[in-house]
Amino acid sequence: MKRRSFINHSAAIGAGLSLTPSYLMGQSVALPENNFKLDYAPHFGMFKNSAGEDKLDQLQFMHDMGFKSLEFNGLMDESVDFQEQLGEKLGELNMTMGVFVILTGEHWMTSLTTGEAKYVDNFVKTCERAVEVAARVNAKWMTVVPGFYQRSLPIGIQTSNVIEALRKGAEVFEPHNLVMVLEPLSDTPELFLRTAHQTYMICTAVNSPACKILYDVYHMQRNEGRLIENIDWCWDHIAYFQVGDVPGRKEPTSGEINYKNLFKHIYDKGYRGIVGMEHGNFKPGKDGEIALIKAYAEVDKF
Repeated sequence: MKRRSFINHSAAIGAGLSLTPSYLMGQSVALPENNFKLDYAPHFGMFKNSAGEDKLDQLQFMHDMGFKSLEFNGLMDESVDFQEQLGEKLGELNMTMGVFVILTGEHWMTSLTTGEAKYVDNFVKTCERAVEVAARVNAKWMTVVPGFYQRSLPIGIQTSNVIEALRKGAEVFEPHNLVMVLEPLSDTPELFLRTAHQTYMICTAVNSPACKILYDVYHMQRNEGRLIENIDWCWDHIAYFQVGDVPGRKEPTSGEINYKNLFKHIYDKGYRGIVGMEHGNFKPGKDGEIALIKAYAEVDKF
């Protein structure tokens, strides 16, 4: 549904607001009219109270709220039929597919740090399958997590094992102009990849346009802080951003991070790529979903 087909159920509240689209089941909710400077990408489920359970209806809602892209970590677990439907809908709406996760079965438990052939071979085969998935939705970026730290191996050996495995993955992706983005995480200290500068070093060693950094602001605030400095130091290898506020991993303005300053900084440096909204909603229900949209509209004013 385009904005021109909105049905006027109620008077708009405040400046710059449009009226409720008809698929909100007659609810009188004022919605922002957004023309975002940065390319924010929601996830499925983020607006299910407003748009319903159907994923394609949720995608339509995202589009109508001004979002131009989508993230879907679990895309590889979906059927080929749904992947093709999603690709068609994205094309119809002129929206971009953001990252999906390279799902090797065990995911975090699959550790490229070991150097064991069974893990490396599984990773390479999954990369090959990811190429087919990416083609169905016109995707470019795939998230890669190397796995757990191995207490039985020196850190240098683990790092070398990861680099060699990622070089094999890059060989799969390079001919298709696809990019695996390595994500340092804060979920558990057992994970090998923890900081932006560590990831920068690995990308430099892999030395491929198919191997770059996914800088998740939420994880990096928890693991290393000094966000703007670390972004600047690692800029040459950052291909993708994700966000979530700290504490709580909810939308910007719900925690301590000054997202307006951070977004202005990366925008001024020339970033025009996707900013993935990988977080939960601070408030429940439809009201929480509308509050989330308004939060992005606020931090995008710079």
